[in-house]
Amino acid sequence: MSETPRLVPRLLSRGSWAEARRIADVLRKETIGGALLLVGTVIALVWANSPWREHYDAMVSYEIGPSALHLNLTLGAWAADGLLAIFFFVAGLELKREFVAGDLRDPRRAAVPVAAAVGGVIVPAVFYTVINLGGAVKGWAIPTATDIAFALAVLAVVGRCLPSALRTFLLTLAVVDDLLAILIIAVFYTAHLAVLPLLAALVPLALFTVLVQRRVRSWWLLLPLAAAAWALVHASGVHATVAGVLLGFAVPVLRPALDRGAEPGLAEHFEHRFRPISAGVAVPIFALFAAGVTIGGLEGLTSALSDPIAIGIVAGLVLGKPIGILLATWLTARFTRATIDSGLSWIDMAGLALLAGVGFTVSLLIGELAFGPGEQDDRVKVAVLIGSLVAALLAAVVLRLRNRTYRRIYDEEQADRNQDDIPDVYQSQGNPA
Repeated sequence: MSETPRLVPRLLSRGSWAEARRIADVLRKETIGGALLLVGTVIALVWANSPWREHYDAMVSYEIGPSALHLNLTLGAWAADGLLAIFFFVAGLELKREFVAGDLRDPRRAAVPVAAAVGGVIVPAVFYTVINLGGAVKGWAIPTATDIAFALAVLAVVGRCLPSALRTFLLTLAVVDDLLAILIIAVFYTAHLAVLPLLAALVPLALFTVLVQRRVRSWWLLLPLAAAAWALVHASGVHATVAGVLLGFAVPVLRPALDRGAEPGLAEHFEHRFRPISAGVAVPIFALFAAGVTIGGLEGLTSALSDPIAIGIVAGLVLGKPIGILLATWLTARFTRATIDSGLSWIDMAGLALLAGVGFTVSLLIGELAFGPGEQDDRVKVAVLIGSLVAALLAAVVLRLRNRTYRRIYDEEQADRNQDDIPDVYQSQGNPA
């Protein structure tokens, strides 16, 4: 009697057609957001290095908001604490959907990007800490983040033929990376904790959860509760973006197998509404307020990059990030005996790992939390910009070298001889949905 052949797990497999279609829609929005993010960054850099830089500083430090509620904040703080809460709300929605209704509900598929994200956090932190031993080690978390909008903007420039599996892997890794970053912020960058406001934040959060679990969509009910939860978390001393993630996790996600034919769930509804706001408004405005650093020409750039803080950040992004991702992925593959999917190779994983070194939004946020305004924060900004640029260029070179292979895989993924709007390669997998 012959034995049933054991299924060998595969890395970078393409997954289901429904998930590939959803990911493609997400990536289109994030790519546009990446272009706007780049525009905001360029404006901030040009403005901060122009004769009108005092106007930029005045704008960033301008205070607005009700002082009675401890919300008389600078515009820069509103961008970091308020607008990025929207970004992390969408990240929370995306992560929950991936693990509840996406292809990553299968633990075997989830293990690789999760392990890669963990490795991509640990190793850069080690790089930074070793370089800054005896010095400014409190910035250890700065090079651990991946900016999905910038990374996807680089992919859009590199070519449209990148296989869906690579794009899905990068998106999932970045979303898990965002969750790890928010945990780091909550645990390691909360200087003073006020327990009463934190406990009080549970009340609007619980009410918000009850309403969304009952499929309530009324903004006039949900938005005040979300704002109250955000304000109370901010007052507690915990970074207010944590509230965004918690609110995202509270939203229910429909399981396709159980709700086939049902209307989109609240998670899909909110993601459709808020992702354009996050990618097109919140993150670019944050870049406008956060990326403005006076470089001071070549001499100033050389001086900034010679600082151990900057060296640790650049080394963490350019070396630590790809090494951590590749090492964690290889160990996971070794443990599960997984193999790279047909047509792809480890050089593709190396290209993605390099691209994950494009850290910007969350890296700048952690830099502000670690060092506050001043000379050290300026060096952090310069290092994040240079490290991200170098990582993007190296990733572009590696991925472009494989462009011919990507084009062949892309043509296979798009072939639809039956003309039923479902590519043949997904039907041959036996999972057209």
